[in-house]
Amino acid sequence: MTEPSSQPAATHVPPPNGMRTFAGVLVNTAVANVTTSYLWFALTFWVYLETRSVLATGIIGGAYMLLVALFGMVFGSIVDRHRKHQAMIFASGTTLAAFAIAGVIYLLQPESALLDLGGPWFWLFAGIILFGGVIENMRNIALSTTVTLLIPEERHANANGLVGTVQGLAFMVTSVFSGLSIGLLGMGPTLLLAIVFTALAFGHLLFLRIPEEKPQVAEGQPIIDVRGAIGAIRLVPGLFALIIFSTFNNLIGGVYMALMDPYGLELFPVELWGVVFAVASTGFIIGGLFIAKFGLGKNPIRTMLFLVMVMGLLGALFTIRESWLLYAAGIWLYMTIIPAVEASEQTVIQKVVPFRTQGRVFGFASAFEAAAAPVTAFLIAPIAEFIIIPYMNEGTGAQTWGWLLGEGEARGIAFVFLIAGLAMIVFAALAFLTRSYRTLSATYAGQKESVIPAEVDGADLDAESSATR
Repeated sequence: MTEPSSQPAATHVPPPNGMRTFAGVLVNTAVANVTTSYLWFALTFWVYLETRSVLATGIIGGAYMLLVALFGMVFGSIVDRHRKHQAMIFASGTTLAAFAIAGVIYLLQPESALLDLGGPWFWLFAGIILFGGVIENMRNIALSTTVTLLIPEERHANANGLVGTVQGLAFMVTSVFSGLSIGLLGMGPTLLLAIVFTALAFGHLLFLRIPEEKPQVAEGQPIIDVRGAIGAIRLVPGLFALIIFSTFNNLIGGVYMALMDPYGLELFPVELWGVVFAVASTGFIIGGLFIAKFGLGKNPIRTMLFLVMVMGLLGALFTIRESWLLYAAGIWLYMTIIPAVEASEQTVIQKVVPFRTQGRVFGFASAFEAAAAPVTAFLIAPIAEFIIIPYMNEGTGAQTWGWLLGEGEARGIAFVFLIAGLAMIVFAALAFLTRSYRTLSATYAGQKESVIPAEVDGADLDAESSATR
């Protein structure tokens, strides 16, 4: 029986100029993410303002996360089978093609047809835009693996903080320009701008160079290598529990995905809501920069659980009264925490999972976690629109809960946020008591020997996966 190696599972020697290369990849990803988010936000704003349907926005948000879930494993397997630069080029080119097709549909069909929820053109138009945005997630999976490829292990948490800053920048910039673009220009010019900037990001990506050897792929390895991903996860005690926790966290996060924009658009005009959301999104940038500077502490898992409890408290309270200041401040604080929560999971995976299988593990985690949000979004949007909102707007609901939630048109949404936030607090508190939390914390801290034998790396897992199919 082979003795376990004392080396971390994800040991990898980065190149001397790795940080400079990573900076180039990060800037390019920032432009791509900004453009994708710009169009996705604009689509959500446009549909809600034209239809005033919470159900429609919930379907759009849920469909996005559902597509992320369906394609997550495909993306991860592609990243592991190819050089990271090639995977990014493929993702960027596919996004560009999807946005261009959506532009053609917009030119050929009147807006009335595109906004008819009962007709096929709404689903086709929105679906193609969302597909283009979903494909962009392959770049994010590849970006997570380039942290291991290009950055020394002791700086992984800091690099993940920079990734969070980029995501925050996308939220901040796009929320302003999406609202202004829909309010002042309309959907057609907005779509054209997205196509132009996606093309610019694609062109810049062609000139980037990422030093990496061609990955070794076992003969007969499936394109969607679920077995290989699960095999890599099972080798690390407690890692699957971490993914499960993130999944339930996303399950609650689906509530915010479905209802945050409708609540904001009840308080503000679309142009102003975009500005407010942009200012609140600076919290995302500040949180990411804080992690880039100070890291996540000795135990990122403990940090994540504590911060999730704080997020639940904020989510329960930021709509306790119909106040634009309370809502904006709550979103700002909420977004300040998100980069640390996401960076915690990434940092753990980058340390305990072999580099050659990280794409599949990140893809599996992305698919598994993303599958939760659309479940909530699809459920909560119709429940909120047809049951909770009418109940809170009528005399019975207002009289029963008015002492806690106050009065206003959006008290039904506030009630949903309150319950979701309290559930998040309870779930994170219970996670602290589990054996999986203690086991994974010990493994990350090096208190246990690595469970991955010295000769077992990504290639061996590939071969095992192929042989046991």
